[in-house]
Amino acid sequence: MIDTRDKILEIAPESLDVAAIRQDFPILDEFENGQKVAYLDNGASSQRPEQVINAMLEYYHKYNANIHRGVYRWSEEATRGYEGAHRKVARFINAYTPREVIFTRNTTESLNLVAYSWGRANIREGDEIVSTVIEHHSNLVPWQVLATEKNAGLRFIPMTKDGQLDLTDLDTIVNEKTKLVTFSHMSNVLGTISPVAAIVKRAKEVGAVVVIDGAQSAPHMPVDVQALGCDFYAFSGHKMLGPTGIGVLWGRRELLEAMPPFITGGDMIRDVTLARSTWNDLPWKFEGGTPSIAEGIGLGAAVDYLTKLGMDKVRQHEIELTAYALEQMAGIPDLTIYGPTDARTRGGIISFNLGDVHPHDLATMLDRDAIAIRAGHHCCQPLIELLEATATTRASFYIYNTPEEVDRLVAALYKARKIFHLD
Repeated sequence: MIDTRDKILEIAPESLDVAAIRQDFPILDEFENGQKVAYLDNGASSQRPEQVINAMLEYYHKYNANIHRGVYRWSEEATRGYEGAHRKVARFINAYTPREVIFTRNTTESLNLVAYSWGRANIREGDEIVSTVIEHHSNLVPWQVLATEKNAGLRFIPMTKDGQLDLTDLDTIVNEKTKLVTFSHMSNVLGTISPVAAIVKRAKEVGAVVVIDGAQSAPHMPVDVQALGCDFYAFSGHKMLGPTGIGVLWGRRELLEAMPPFITGGDMIRDVTLARSTWNDLPWKFEGGTPSIAEGIGLGAAVDYLTKLGMDKVRQHEIELTAYALEQMAGIPDLTIYGPTDARTRGGIISFNLGDVHPHDLATMLDRDAIAIRAGHHCCQPLIELLEATATTRASFYIYNTPEEVDRLVAALYKARKIFHLD
């Protein structure tokens, strides 16, 4: 194997102190089969640092109470922590105001909120919704349901052979019938980073609303929703060092204010009589019922952690690590790697297949060497079919992963070739 780490690091000397970061993640010291676990399934869910875990424990230990209604100290402190998390997220993505930051359960719920609330109020028969062929089911199925219900059309931006979105016919696909354009900022299978500026520009030329699935991008690169020019942006806490059960929908204030509520009940109301109800201000209008308070506080702590690291450094670390992994894996016989070959145009996700070995069998084999990776269709069945595969194996990196873990992955793949008689 060619060691390219020195060459890569010469390109970007400003990098993360990964050894120091790993000290904040005690789970990374866990052993399996006599080896430390190399956790390479960050595209599915990241690990949590002590700072996030402790912030949630502090809530449960010291001021566990419901928010907004109580006038006693615990409730007021919980309210400050939960609402403070909205402000932290707003700064993290450069929202115009924290009022535009809606807490949901995850990216899936955020996208469904847009489909059910904005979509059902604005999509009409004969309208068209445009997406892409690389989407996660969460950014496909809601629009399929909406299109069927409204008798609207669905059109898709294709991809090139190297996994990039093909914008050749963009002006035809996005046309005067298009009312909504939705796409992933970064593919969870290919790592492809979408050409946001070009797609948004065309969508705005025809007056379409733009929804971006940021589940894979918000944890890994700087995100500025004002600069992106989109109308909605969705992401999850559990992929960016935060807890499960908390997600974010950012939307332009004027759109959110015009939209009907998604979930009705407590705390999203202003006044209720037996005959009618009126709705609360943003963001509470879309946060009906007791929210995930500890999880919101944990998300705020995760944002603090990433902000302190600097998202530019996070992105640079993943470019370096992905470039190293791609170069090392390229020499493995019978290995097919999907997606762009330039680490600068993709995220820290590498999907691959090893000969005719089923990805589930390969993932099981790697687990024996304490290497945790993903196998399956990754909730992207249409894309996997376009790749002419039944499934793929996927390694995905984050701030605490190292070149040494990449070396272990590569060595395990060579070992797997012998075990499965590919030599």
